[in-house]
Amino acid sequence: QVQLVESGGGLVQPGGSLRLSCAASINILRFKSMGWYRQLPRKERELVATISSGGTRNFADSVQGRFTISRDNAKNTVSLQMNSLKPEDTAVYYCNAAPWGSNPNYWGQGTQVTVSS
Repeated sequence: QVQLVESGGGLVQPGGSLRLSCAASINILRFKSMGWYRQLPRKERELVATISSGGTRNFADSVQGRFTISRDNAKNTVSLQMNSLKPEDTAVYYCNAAPWGSNPNYWGQGTQVTVSS
């Protein structure tokens, strides 16, 4: 059973920074990509950023230039550095692991990020 454990959420003022981390229970190179998604109440989960096993990064337009994603294959972790945070970044952030083939994605339990003064 794959487990993804997020950490690093919290309350931050607009313009501030937070760093989210996700620790996987297995070798993350077994996944096609790792990433972060976010969800607001009564809204669909949306992509924030992904990083492939080869290191290719993909960002939502709304976070491009403000967020960066990185992975440490030796530690089986993926991190999301969030800078210049805005109130509209407030959401529950979920770590995602996308397997190769047609197997279902794995999700973490989510971590709350609140951007407010």
